[in-house]
Amino acid sequence: MSFTRRLRVVGGAVVAGALLFGTAPVASADQIRDAQWPLKAFKAEEIWKIATGKGVTVAVIDDGVNSKHQDLTANVLPGKDFIDGGSAEPEGDDIHGTQMAGEIAGHGHGPGGAEGVKGLAPDAKILPLRDRGLGPDGFASSIRYAVDKGASVINISQGTSGAKGEADAIAYALKHKVLVVTASGNDGKGGPDAIQYPGNYPGVLTVGGVQNSGEIWPDSNYGSSVLLSAPATDIVSTGWDSSRYRKGTGTSDSAALTSGAAALLREKFPDLTAGQLVNRLTKTAGLPASAKGTSLPDQKYGYGFIQPLAALKREIPAGAKNGPLKMPKVGSSPSAENPAASQGTDGKGGSSQAVEKPGWSPLFIGLLVVVGLVVVGIIVAIVLVVRRKSRRNGPPPGGPGGPGGPGGYGGGGGPGFVPQPNSPYQQGAPGAYPPAPPTQPPGR
Repeated sequence: MSFTRRLRVVGGAVVAGALLFGTAPVASADQIRDAQWPLKAFKAEEIWKIATGKGVTVAVIDDGVNSKHQDLTANVLPGKDFIDGGSAEPEGDDIHGTQMAGEIAGHGHGPGGAEGVKGLAPDAKILPLRDRGLGPDGFASSIRYAVDKGASVINISQGTSGAKGEADAIAYALKHKVLVVTASGNDGKGGPDAIQYPGNYPGVLTVGGVQNSGEIWPDSNYGSSVLLSAPATDIVSTGWDSSRYRKGTGTSDSAALTSGAAALLREKFPDLTAGQLVNRLTKTAGLPASAKGTSLPDQKYGYGFIQPLAALKREIPAGAKNGPLKMPKVGSSPSAENPAASQGTDGKGGSSQAVEKPGWSPLFIGLLVVVGLVVVGIIVAIVLVVRRKSRRNGPPPGGPGGPGGPGGYGGGGGPGFVPQPNSPYQQGAPGAYPPAPPTQPPGR
């Protein structure tokens, strides 16, 4: 059944005061680094003494990545275009994917990489996959491709109405310990329909946005799918051509920074599952003073805003392999290539329980047969009684007559069967996820 699928890019389209920065003088370049307030909030210099994302590949499924930008060169791998078969370089004014790549794995430029944009995981590699999720299988092909090419984290800062095969592709990623990160959206809306796919799929880490005060960004979409939050406002990153930059606002940036944090964790904890990486992020997340006492996970903050340094340093048991990720119970469309791909990391589920079609069960059919035999027996008994009575009393007056009326037996059809709804997704035992003592990100 065909239907129209609507794309909503959840970051680049919502830009608060998009600013372009030239990079000719050194002072301007320093100003760019100084404007990256999340790095200061995260204490990035301390983080990079522990992990830099080295040896980790992050797939960026977006509108392409400018591999020639001076702050990304050598960190961008050959990618693939799932839109029209060209290169994974952006076309025209497309810049969104380049922004995400810079926030994840920008390495800066100049002496010691001190100038320009630096990502949270500056030694990670970016696998650019040009895909807007508008094909028949949505993002499924690009997700599987990323897994097969060795990505440890997949960033999808986009949203669509969903497509067949995507849930199984996400389960395939989880089976290979690959974390899929996405954004909650920028409409300031809540409820079950506020967050688009892939954010509504089980097994995906959906991230909301906070301001530099640590408080929720008012335009961040919210709902039960949100597990974490991260900086969303005034985020400076790589832009057009090889030497320009852009400042944007949106939950796309929140997702990209969280993907960078996941890359750091993957370097230090290579044996953890995707869910266990998320477990470290949730157990070390913070809340602003205004959200103290909030029941977690909150629909806006999730378990709180990410604190990558604490996630890297704190002693945290690995925990259940699903961590706080919500996992499906039963796969509804196993992959023909790999039937086990629809299984979640707990080995018990894929995307959703198959819908049972209406029909008569064997028990109901047997019951009808028994009722029919009883009715036939009653009819036979009545006929025999009538015949015996007729033989005793003779025919009725006026000669033989037929039955009084056709009457007939009511056509009691079976009960109406309603198809069973898809079984609800069940959250793998998360246990308690208390936030760390809050550390409010400072202003710029």
